[in-house]
Amino acid sequence: MALVAIASSAQTRKVQNKPYIDLRPLHFGISLGMNLQDAEFSNVGPQIMDDGTVRTIACDEDIWNPGFSVGVLGDMRLSDNFNVRISPTLHFGSKRLTFLDFDDLNEAGFPNHSTQDLKTTYLAVPIDLKFSAPRFNNYRPYVVGGISPTVNLAGKDQDYVALKRFDAMVNVGMGCDFYLPFFKLIPEIKFCYGLTNTLNMNHVSELENPLSIPFARSVDDCRTKMFVFTLYFE
Repeated sequence: MALVAIASSAQTRKVQNKPYIDLRPLHFGISLGMNLQDAEFSNVGPQIMDDGTVRTIACDEDIWNPGFSVGVLGDMRLSDNFNVRISPTLHFGSKRLTFLDFDDLNEAGFPNHSTQDLKTTYLAVPIDLKFSAPRFNNYRPYVVGGISPTVNLAGKDQDYVALKRFDAMVNVGMGCDFYLPFFKLIPEIKFCYGLTNTLNMNHVSELENPLSIPFARSVDDCRTKMFVFTLYFE
């Protein structure tokens, strides 16, 4: 009987905060959050240099690097369960690349490594379709998915690898609307994956140090990956 009473109490309806907010045709808000950036590289393997020598260098990003995100939100109601959201966001972060030179071994017989901190500032404009479950009391879970055109605002440098300015990412995520007395608080987690090869292949010809060329040529494809944890305030 005690379990039945607890279950019945958990389903009790409570006074709803902001009961008509979801009936508005348009919502606006701001967002704050953090991101974890990574990249998926395709290595070319052994490469023949201009002088006829063979170099074998592998590149990888060995950790997910944290950064922070800020943005604004526009939400358009389509029906009781569907909304279209546009949320221009700035993602500040970096990618830590590790290059293993298999032609340069240390005393233990392992390849020496070089690193590059590839700083990025993404201006992303996600266009997402949001599907929300029916509201119960003061919360409402949802799932979201869409596509995000992206511009990398970071400047060029003379490091091994450089990225293109433009990319497009596919987004999938989930979250929950919490209805507070004066506003909605919306925590969300989203995974973003780059659809295009964002590696700048022309960067090799711009390098001033010839010793950097084998490292720049060691990869021929790069796909951006990112987890984004966001708090929306409507």
